[in-house]
Amino acid sequence: MSRGSSLFFHADFRRLWAGDTASQFGTFVGNTAVPLLAAVTLAATPFEMGLLTAAETLAFLLIGLPAGVWVDRLRRRRVMLTADFTRFALLLSVPLAWWAGVLTLAQLLVVVLLVGIATLFFDIAYQSYLPSLVGREHLLEGNAKLQAVQSTAQIAGPGAAGVLVQLVSAANTVLITGFGYLTSALCLLRIRAREPEPERGGHARLLPQIAEGLRFVFSDRPLRAIVGTTATANFFGGAFNAVQVLFLTRTVGLQPAAVGVLLAVGGAGGILGAVCSGAVTRRLGQSRAIWLVPLCTTPANLLFPFAAPDWRLGLAGLGAAVGGFGIIIYNIAQVSYRQAICPDRLLGRMNASVRFVVWGVIPLGGLLGGALGEGLGLRGATWVAIAGEVAAVLWVVFSPLRHMRDLPTTAKTGSAAA
Repeated sequence: MSRGSSLFFHADFRRLWAGDTASQFGTFVGNTAVPLLAAVTLAATPFEMGLLTAAETLAFLLIGLPAGVWVDRLRRRRVMLTADFTRFALLLSVPLAWWAGVLTLAQLLVVVLLVGIATLFFDIAYQSYLPSLVGREHLLEGNAKLQAVQSTAQIAGPGAAGVLVQLVSAANTVLITGFGYLTSALCLLRIRAREPEPERGGHARLLPQIAEGLRFVFSDRPLRAIVGTTATANFFGGAFNAVQVLFLTRTVGLQPAAVGVLLAVGGAGGILGAVCSGAVTRRLGQSRAIWLVPLCTTPANLLFPFAAPDWRLGLAGLGAAVGGFGIIIYNIAQVSYRQAICPDRLLGRMNASVRFVVWGVIPLGGLLGGALGEGLGLRGATWVAIAGEVAAVLWVVFSPLRHMRDLPTTAKTGSAAA
């Protein structure tokens, strides 16, 4: 950076930021358009919606651990570029099949599964690439800026998707997601900084390298508690995602545009959380930002199951906004901690080990959500899912984090955390 200390003056970070902006907006359009395509156009059942939710993140469960080893052996920007171009090509097949009159739920499931595999590699490489691009001293600022983009996209994306689905059909709206990934790739191509050659670990075999990453994650007590909270929240979040669109369209009776607006409201709290994260973390301490903030904000999500086509819809939106505020501050604090304490050579495996657990449970949660939707009804399934998400914070509340103000911010030197 040639001016000041802010990442606003870091040209390559701005390119990464621009690409992330396009990718995030496309992703949140797709996160609404694809379930609407399945639920409204393809008449999916609750169980089929559970399968769709499971397919989105199944890759993290199946190949999440070896993917971390492979990412550590490769230049991370190259992995990200390959993933972006792959996701663009896959998503392009959905409107093409729709135009030809041959789109089926089976094809949608396959596309979502393969996009999930590409996303797995992109996400592991992405979180491992940021420290080398901006330096560890700028991780909190960098993650806050990237989370602000994500929260803004969470507001604009679903609302735009709901309107576009009504105007041009859900299949055509999926094109927006594909072009978001294409734009992301073009921005990554413009990054000029040369990425260092990946370090070669002491083990040539796959399994010992996987084990090294797992040891690093699970031998650190604060990190272990963070993984427990995130995994539990994601498990029940997967169950919630499986029934959310069906609940809003069939039980509450909302049109696609209204669904998009309600889903966007949670992002408003997320933007505020990203903007305030630095001040909140400095005032409370990074450790307290990880456990105290979600403890105070996640119970607001319990307002969502009360949603009805009257004033109670506003309560549901308020709960989503307050919950979004807390989860963004939590995510910025815990991701920055993970990146800061991990040696460069283990970043891919550390992120893969974490994501294997915290994302690998999402497909299982999706299947649970589908089963609960069939057995308890959509509102009952929503209650169970959100109650589980709220309870997830207990992992970090009853952990060493509760007795700390700040966390270490320097990389550990050993192969496993102390």
